[in-house]
Amino acid sequence: MRVIQVAIREFTSTALTKGFIIGALVFPALIFSAMPLVVKLIQKAEKAAPVVTGRMVLVDQTDSLGSLADHIETRLRVEESDVAPVDPSRAAEVASGGEPDPELAQRALAAATGKRSVITLERAASDADVGALREDLREAYTDTMTDEVLAIAVVSPSALAEGDEGFGGFELIHRRKLDDRVVDRMSSSVVESVRDLRYEGAGLDRDRLASLRRVTSEVREVTETGAVQDSTTKLGVILPFVLLILLIMSAMTGGQYLLTTTVEEKSSRVVELLLSAVSPMQLMFGKILGQMAVGLALLVIYTGLGVAAATYFSLASGLVTPLTLALLGAYFFLAYIMIASFMAAIGSAVNEMREAQSMMMPIMMLIMVPYMLVFPISRDPNSVLAMTLSFLPPISPFVMVIRTGSTSPPALWEHAVAIAIATIGAYVAVWFAAKVFRVGLLMYGKPPNLKTLIRWVRLA
Repeated sequence: MRVIQVAIREFTSTALTKGFIIGALVFPALIFSAMPLVVKLIQKAEKAAPVVTGRMVLVDQTDSLGSLADHIETRLRVEESDVAPVDPSRAAEVASGGEPDPELAQRALAAATGKRSVITLERAASDADVGALREDLREAYTDTMTDEVLAIAVVSPSALAEGDEGFGGFELIHRRKLDDRVVDRMSSSVVESVRDLRYEGAGLDRDRLASLRRVTSEVREVTETGAVQDSTTKLGVILPFVLLILLIMSAMTGGQYLLTTTVEEKSSRVVELLLSAVSPMQLMFGKILGQMAVGLALLVIYTGLGVAAATYFSLASGLVTPLTLALLGAYFFLAYIMIASFMAAIGSAVNEMREAQSMMMPIMMLIMVPYMLVFPISRDPNSVLAMTLSFLPPISPFVMVIRTGSTSPPALWEHAVAIAIATIGAYVAVWFAAKVFRVGLLMYGKPPNLKTLIRWVRLA
């Protein structure tokens, strides 16, 4: 009964505070509500490309006799007639996989903003000293620059005529601090112009080739009921990462609160009053259970929001099942017990949060292992690495959650074995923490090292 009373006190003192409510509920709600505004601001920023006036120097080492320069100049030039609504059919053609069209992008930008960057082409001799030309680019670009050299494009001799080693390319050297959209515009003008001349040299029609290359596709999958729906393979790549983040966030939040309250109660001597009413073990288990309820509340809230959003957008079919949620809950319990035990041991052994930071580092590094390996494990969930880490506490719950969300989830017997091993690991962690907690709770002074903690375990 006293353990339950301690747990209730621990939960209410954490979950019913303004800070927790704001952090767990209000802040995420503000983020979700602000997302449409953020998207609009991003779109507005993308449209608001800087207006640049300058020159691109072309060093054409091919034998195009000025033809390449003419093509590039045409693509760089934005005429007044181009500032008009973009042809919807052409835009749809490019969006569906057609050849990129830099002129289309320029017209769309001009139509959206009413502003145009003016980039003129300066033709240099084919044997021009590129090193000397680079001297004009040493100064970083600023808004006050007009009619300055922005970049140098050096086209190799084999860019248009295939040689023994295939086609050559080009090198674009530009100023520092130049907007990436301006650089892309200059680069794409050279790329598309080179392609035009290659097609002409081969006697090929570019529009015809684009039409032949364009293949409309629709990827769908069949559900267990036989219905056909949009493919969820892309979302299946994200799911293991989402499940891992949920588990880490909920388990670490509860553990962190446990550590903080333990250190605060010990440093303020409140723990001495608590120990007059309950035993050290009742206090420890009560604190673990209370903060577990805090972590579980976070897990339920965020998982529920995620499932609701995925269901609303018809994204959850076949991805999140009741078994997945049940396993997530089981692995949360095991992961939290192990983490909370370590946090309780650390909190009882130190006097200040500053001292606890260094002792927490090994635990944080262990938790980061599955985080860093989330993609290798999710992409190959049956590899030797994934299988080995699945049965290695205290990181096994995190690894199993990653594999559960993958396209090839573990068999039930693997879950059974992993849960059994993690249960043993949780028992050992609780046993170790109980020994340290009993001795360290009333110890003050210099924080202990690992050798001292082992001695405490033997003494308790």
